[in-house]
Amino acid sequence: MLNERELTVTARALVAPHKGILAADESIGTIGKRFAKLGVESTAETHRAYRDMLFTTQGMEEYISGVILYDETIRQESLGGTPFARLLAEKGVIPGIKVDSGTVDFALHPGEKIPEGLDGLRERLAEYRSLGARFTKWRAVITIGEGMPSRACVFANAHALARYAALAQEAGLVPIVEPEVLMDGDHDQQRCETVTEGVLHSVFAELNRQGVLLEGILLKPSMVVPGKSAPRQGSLQEVAEATVRTLLRTVPAAVPGIAFLSGGQSSEVATAHLNAMNKMGPHPWELSFSYGRALQEPALTIWRGEAVNVAAAQQAFRHRAQCNSAARTGEYTPDIERQQ
Repeated sequence: MLNERELTVTARALVAPHKGILAADESIGTIGKRFAKLGVESTAETHRAYRDMLFTTQGMEEYISGVILYDETIRQESLGGTPFARLLAEKGVIPGIKVDSGTVDFALHPGEKIPEGLDGLRERLAEYRSLGARFTKWRAVITIGEGMPSRACVFANAHALARYAALAQEAGLVPIVEPEVLMDGDHDQQRCETVTEGVLHSVFAELNRQGVLLEGILLKPSMVVPGKSAPRQGSLQEVAEATVRTLLRTVPAAVPGIAFLSGGQSSEVATAHLNAMNKMGPHPWELSFSYGRALQEPALTIWRGEAVNVAAAQQAFRHRAQCNSAARTGEYTPDIERQQ
């Protein structure tokens, strides 16, 4: 039987005031590419040392409500010998887990993708809960281009997200539903807004069809921004207004929170966009963050795999978390940015 109270309490805790989610769920391939740019060897032990540096940062729990882990990480221990999921929980940070298996080409639709991972998901969710996870994440990607996204791709991704969410709730885990509209391309902001609105309408129609408890989920959308190659980029206010307008048209007020992905934005721009949106509040839902690179990149660049750099890297990570915490209430300023 669905434990509605537990799901609702956990979902609300993940978007608690002044806090957001750290996405530390990079696949082995993705973290390997980031390490390679800095000349850091990519092994299970270097991944462990890096995650340990982030998770043991003193005071991170003031700004971080939850951490999305990768399969490798949830099975690892900190350098001090405590399982990472338990280390986080003891700090009051909720452990979560990425459960999709990545994207593959969508059959008969060149250039479009579909995530895999539904087969065997019920059993994997039960194991992840036993390992300490209390929430989950599944990412779908939508590409904007000529003739894209197709209706078939939008529907297939929305359906997979809803099936995943239902299985997660059945297992007592809060699902983060992530339909990412990619920034790649030269499309303008209006095109992104139109596509995002259609995707979110489809996602919530499927969630409703599958009987998913909306009070026990979080949405992790992309912001409404022009393509990276677009000749004109939107201002902070234009992005904030378009994103909030789209969410008001599509996301039921029953959803407790929206935790944005950064989607390739720089650390400072992702924070500034979140801040501009919260300055427009109050909103029907909490507007929070679930950033990966936008929270980690300054710390990773300082760390470079060297133990001697851990303290400085942790300071950089804590600073980015603090900046995003301020953006949760629209109080982020250049002065806060310079305080590091």
